[in-house]
Amino acid sequence: MLVATQMEAPRNNFAPEVLSPAGDLESFYFAVDYGADAVYCGAKQFGMRANAKNFDVSELKTAVNYAHEHGVKVYLTLNTLPTNSEVTELDAQILYAHEIGVDAIIVADIGILMLAKRIAPDLHVHISTQAGVVNYLTANELHNLGASRVVLARELNVNDISEIRAKTPAELEIEAFVHGSMCMAFSGRCLISKYLTGRGANEGDCAQPCRWEYAVTEKKRPNTEFDLLEATSSDETHILETGTYIMNAEDLCMIEYLDALYEAGVTSFKIEGRAKGLYYSVSTTHAYRNAKQSLLTSLKQGTNYADELPKWVCDEVQKVSHRPYSTGFYLPDTAPAQSTEQSGYIREYMIVANSVSEGYFELRNKIVAGETLELIVPKSDLPPTTFTVTKIYDTAGHELDIATKTLQKVKVSATDDRVNGVLCGLPQNAILRKTV
Repeated sequence: MLVATQMEAPRNNFAPEVLSPAGDLESFYFAVDYGADAVYCGAKQFGMRANAKNFDVSELKTAVNYAHEHGVKVYLTLNTLPTNSEVTELDAQILYAHEIGVDAIIVADIGILMLAKRIAPDLHVHISTQAGVVNYLTANELHNLGASRVVLARELNVNDISEIRAKTPAELEIEAFVHGSMCMAFSGRCLISKYLTGRGANEGDCAQPCRWEYAVTEKKRPNTEFDLLEATSSDETHILETGTYIMNAEDLCMIEYLDALYEAGVTSFKIEGRAKGLYYSVSTTHAYRNAKQSLLTSLKQGTNYADELPKWVCDEVQKVSHRPYSTGFYLPDTAPAQSTEQSGYIREYMIVANSVSEGYFELRNKIVAGETLELIVPKSDLPPTTFTVTKIYDTAGHELDIATKTLQKVKVSATDDRVNGVLCGLPQNAILRKTV
């Protein structure tokens, strides 16, 4: 165990769930194909990611059917805080989710919880992190009201979670975020965006003003800006000024500490990112699926998780667009971090193409003969395959030096015959990527 708890943690015998995000139907397919145990997504209303494409009624039904064909669950986000004018539309949304077989809805509002239990009593309801569940009293009362799962507030550490697990019914599932963007406000309950831009975070339309660079002006010198700088030391003789992005939280990454969360009683490992793209869903799902397998191996064999976790799995989360990583509030002796010098993303890799059929790839970015690519195969437990492209062919068999047309279908070959054999027999949605 990586972190000492203040009480003996319950003995766990469950396989934790990898819960992946999907902002559109295409990302949904890839999340399922790459090994998610469950996928959460939003409809056109009532979801906390209004700027994602989200799902219309037909797409949501298609997604549920696809997931269930692959043994994967679907959770629908209804976790905004609806106004009086919006609540009249909730009945239809809940009943439709129940009708098409959505496995659970995610809500932040107690009124929606009670409505769902009245009109669709056998539909599971998960309590969103926006509800701010920080103690076992609240978790128990929500369970008494019909909730089957609580998504804990992100401000808790593993000792807090362990106590909640020990003092709640075993059938109440506990979900916690393991990866993705962090909000500087308590469990995402932020008003800054609404004040500054009119776009409400609690309606799913946050403009992310916490990521902005701030300065102050003095009334008599309106054209002069003074930087607001973060200082890393209280010693006036050794103050190091580090930047003006004073509310910019680093991203969360717990891939090296899943054992601590598991031992604390976390049922579901949740990846943030419904507003992010297909490649993000692929890389994070692929990484955490393999990390989960390492965790299960360590539990079965009585070995250390850190010894079972391959380096390439940890490297995978570095190959997706992200801010600097931290472990958030989870580890009691480690403080969450801010990235004060800039608010942009670290982006070192990009998707190039995905496999479709008969050895063909569908282009998303250009491929040039002679460049080095990495191949990721769905549900593989092996590291990505690195190879050099020797030749590119279009569907007519013509050789190309470069392929640039988006969605163009091409075949690629490598110097290594073993790689060529793999490239010809790939399942759908294998990914080619390269460094930016």
